[in-house]
Amino acid sequence: MTSPNSPAGPPSSAVPAASPTAASSLSAGRRVRDLAAAMGGDVVDVLVVGLGATGAGAALDAASRGLSVVAVDAHDLAFGTSRFSSKLVHGGLRYLASGRLGIAHESAVERGVLMERTAPHLVRAQPFVLPLTPLVSHGRAALARAGLRAGDALRLAARTARTTLPAPRRISATETCHLAPAVRAGGLRGGLLSWDGRLTDDARLVTAVARTAAAHGARILTRVRALDLSASGARVRDELTGEEGRIRARAVINASGVWAGGLVDGIRIRPSRGTHLVLRPDSLGPLPAGLHVPVPGETNRFVLVLPQDDGRVYVGLTDEPVDGDLPEVTEAPETDIGFLLDVLCSVLDVPLHRDDVVGAFAGLRPLLDTSADGSGTAPRTADVSRRHAVLTSSEGVVTVVGGKLTTYRRMAEDAVDTAVRVRRLPAGPSRTASLPLVGAASPQALAALPAPRRLVRHYGTEAPAVHALGVHDARLGRPVLPGHPVTGAELLWAVRHEGALDESDLLDRRTRIGLVPADRAAALDAVRELLTSALPQHS
Repeated sequence: MTSPNSPAGPPSSAVPAASPTAASSLSAGRRVRDLAAAMGGDVVDVLVVGLGATGAGAALDAASRGLSVVAVDAHDLAFGTSRFSSKLVHGGLRYLASGRLGIAHESAVERGVLMERTAPHLVRAQPFVLPLTPLVSHGRAALARAGLRAGDALRLAARTARTTLPAPRRISATETCHLAPAVRAGGLRGGLLSWDGRLTDDARLVTAVARTAAAHGARILTRVRALDLSASGARVRDELTGEEGRIRARAVINASGVWAGGLVDGIRIRPSRGTHLVLRPDSLGPLPAGLHVPVPGETNRFVLVLPQDDGRVYVGLTDEPVDGDLPEVTEAPETDIGFLLDVLCSVLDVPLHRDDVVGAFAGLRPLLDTSADGSGTAPRTADVSRRHAVLTSSEGVVTVVGGKLTTYRRMAEDAVDTAVRVRRLPAGPSRTASLPLVGAASPQALAALPAPRRLVRHYGTEAPAVHALGVHDARLGRPVLPGHPVTGAELLWAVRHEGALDESDLLDRRTRIGLVPADRAAALDAVRELLTSALPQHS
């Protein structure tokens, strides 16, 4: 019998050593040097606009083929959609249920790539329980169980090892109460236990991808806004100094997500808002497993409850269309918060209230509008395909839109393939399906690292170096915020090696302290003090 806490992973030979820290390090000083070279230097092979998961993935894909690459973002790594996901690497079950076999298989394959080859330090198996309460009919339970079996068939077709993702199974009411103690025991018939891939954090994945691209020679430039694009490059502005210039390129890839249409004419995006709640650890008590909570009246829709390494719990997500102008950061509306609370409370022994929600976040999925007239009249965004598209403008700019976090690598590969073909660049096939990200190693090697397990799950093979900062200076070894595990050493590492330039980078993306506004405010002075001492030494 497999325990939810059983170790999972491929043989030690499956993952090569990680890239050296020095080559992959991003810092304020490196940014200054790389920006000067990009704006005043020779023509590069590929310019990527956008440094979310797909844009960072495109930079890595192109650089690892031997092409010269510059990648820019008006803000920070993972500033937009890529930091607001459910932190899951899905196997495509939802798409299988709706008959979209191609994208279901693609999702399962990419999940296996992340878990077994490229990022086993950041992605691990997560158990989920679907409690069979009186609200779940016997027919719906049978349908859900059949779906989980089909999902396991997807795992097999994707050649992901059983040791990586255990088999789904029916569990007793006693086991269900053990794995999900907050669930109402009255009338409980048992549960369905299943497994999927879980990210330590989505923004950390993007940071690892961007740093791996830098290790292969890509210039990764945050706070650089593309003002206009053409097939031969872009006019850009340094958002820190206001200086403008031009980056010349043989190929341009627009990976700016929901904002892609603002840079290239003819791109129609139908954004969908996904909202999550943030709860304190004591709100639901211990959670050995996550939860799938069926949405009443929906056949194949669930609210997810996902415990985090920092003790918080995320609850999500919604799928609502967004019209009008798009803000740079989307607020979670009260209607979404109320919906998620209502669904969650339908299975809880002790109901939660609005005051139990200490934070909320919302992201916009860049779904491609495929309506005939571009009016976006699909009945709801939940029905819009998540398949990505690579589009080439009449001038030759390549735009990649749609898709989801799980398939970022394949999206990036397809975008670079198109750019190579259309612009006739001298490059071979993609290498990223077998290219480990910074920090990656086999589960056996990760388990042997002399560092706290939480750091290993965040930094992989670099965890001992992060830990050593706190050992050398006791002040850095202390938590930045009482009751939260992030230490000053992690913040210093983010400034020295992960491209963090200000307090928002540290609080909102390199760590997720900022997801709870009260925690953000409490940690702000300590973060500013660290930045004051750290940045002058590395600029």
